[in-house]
Amino acid sequence: MARSRMVVILFLALAAGMPGPAATQDKSDLAGQWTLNRAVSQFPAEIGFNVDFAPLGGSGPGADGPGGRRGSRGAAVPAIRRRPESEDDARRVQLLTGEVRTPSAHLTIVDTPAAVTVTDEKGRSRTFHPNGKEESLQLDTVPVGVTATREAGRLTVRYRVEEGRELRYTYSRAASPPQLVVSVQFVERGNNGDVRWVYEPATAADTLAASAAAINRAAVSPGAGTPGSAGPLQAASTGAAPAQTFNQQPDAELRGIKKLGVVVEELSSQAAACGLSQSTLETAVSKRLTDAGLTVIRNSDQDTYVYVNVITSSVSNGLCVSRYDAFLYTYTTATLSYQTAPVLVQVSLLHKGSIAGGSPAAHADGVVRGVQDYVDLFVTRIRDANK
Repeated sequence: MARSRMVVILFLALAAGMPGPAATQDKSDLAGQWTLNRAVSQFPAEIGFNVDFAPLGGSGPGADGPGGRRGSRGAAVPAIRRRPESEDDARRVQLLTGEVRTPSAHLTIVDTPAAVTVTDEKGRSRTFHPNGKEESLQLDTVPVGVTATREAGRLTVRYRVEEGRELRYTYSRAASPPQLVVSVQFVERGNNGDVRWVYEPATAADTLAASAAAINRAAVSPGAGTPGSAGPLQAASTGAAPAQTFNQQPDAELRGIKKLGVVVEELSSQAAACGLSQSTLETAVSKRLTDAGLTVIRNSDQDTYVYVNVITSSVSNGLCVSRYDAFLYTYTTATLSYQTAPVLVQVSLLHKGSIAGGSPAAHADGVVRGVQDYVDLFVTRIRDANK
């Protein structure tokens, strides 16, 4: 009997000293101040979700195109068009993809068992609760569903961008050399695009630079802290003049727009053969803007204006394929970083683009509808900014 008791006691002692599954899987140590090392990080040439196509006949245009006009001339594109997205979905794709394309140079992480808070170089903080439950975070002007989990020392954060699309961040820490590794995956049907950033412990110089940037942000942020307190501090420490304030509200650059010019780029002979007409597009865009209460000046790019460009190709089976883009442009004066005197520059305020394909008989109507839908989105943004 005594021998049996000794065996039980020894087993319990060994069991008490062994780490359980929760201890090995749920523990992570990501806390610290980190600086991005671009030399050892991986930045693919193409970053973002693939163009999501639907069979011809699906309604509505897609969101922002993959960028530029590559592949629009001479490419054999099937009789399809981009799958429709809501404005919120398109905005989430734009914002989250933009964050991946321009990662923060500095991160500050506070890691506790119940929550992980990540703060970027602009002072924006996001708190994740690694309990496997979806939470809603506000991303600029749109909400996004976020789920965080821990496993084997890694923190995984999943952003539910839209149906069938997810952005997955995985944070892990390496001991030798000490590094914070952030892997990002664009997860969608048939594609997992990968990005890998490597952060190293911040030096004293990095911390000082981040602090100076925070002070400068407080100086230019309306209502931040005590009025006038941050500006003089920055000026005294650097000898520079106090930073100018500016409106940081969403779409502040659209406020005050009441008049727009309209310019439709001259179409090619292939576009004409596919039923497209420059005057028809100009009339359709002008009517949308006029119906919204805006004053329209046709064929004018002297001030703020809507610019439409359509590039059309025909493939061997007679199918028409067009890449169409709508821009909202304006002009301003600015002092560029490599010059000393202000110059006049063109500014792109808004841009939407997509691809449409179909038979010549129906192709023109599809392109016109797509351009009109984009102009409607511009009008909505302008109207909301002026409320």
